[in-house]
Amino acid sequence: METATSAPSTTTLAAPAEWIRIHPLVVRITHWINAFAILIMVTSGWRIYNAAPIWDFRIPADLTLGGWLGGALNWHFAAMWLLTINGLVYLAYGIASGHFRRKLLPVTPRAVVQDVLEALRGRLAHADLSVYNAAQRAAYLGIILALVVLVFSGLAIWKPVQWQELTAIFGGYEGARVVHFAAMAVTVLIVLVHVVMVALVPRTLPTMITGRARNPLWGKS
Repeated sequence: METATSAPSTTTLAAPAEWIRIHPLVVRITHWINAFAILIMVTSGWRIYNAAPIWDFRIPADLTLGGWLGGALNWHFAAMWLLTINGLVYLAYGIASGHFRRKLLPVTPRAVVQDVLEALRGRLAHADLSVYNAAQRAAYLGIILALVVLVFSGLAIWKPVQWQELTAIFGGYEGARVVHFAAMAVTVLIVLVHVVMVALVPRTLPTMITGRARNPLWGKS
């Protein structure tokens, strides 16, 4: 009697690709436009602040943009519209595509504190660039929130009568100025930390240009 023999299986595990996609094109474009717009807004905003300082200090003129109040306002408003439109594109894409859900959530205070401490000790792993650690997630969420506050407090300062309900939320015109400056300071701080982290892990920079990085599993199959 013949016995049936099973054919050898042809199913094998696919070897991991050498390169993996890290950042979609939309994310890369909006990232660099945001960086440019924030730089213009911050430096021109410092010139505007110097014209009517809130506190007893001024920003060094060499760090400001615009040359005079009128010039600084022109730069500031131009960058404001660029940041707003580009930011709306980024937010729409991030929500509709699930990019925010996959990359930025979940995040907990405990995980953020733990990753910050690991980073300060130089022990934070960066093998898989496709996955954000808790500190990165908190930073990205923080800068998104800070930029939203910047835009709305800026509108309250720009049109305090036309946007009087919005201005009232910030405690009036002077309150909106304080909130606007505080949101700017938070934004600058997060950007500086981001730049330092890129300097410490320089291979993260090309991924924001090409969108790709080497797969950490390459050659391990």
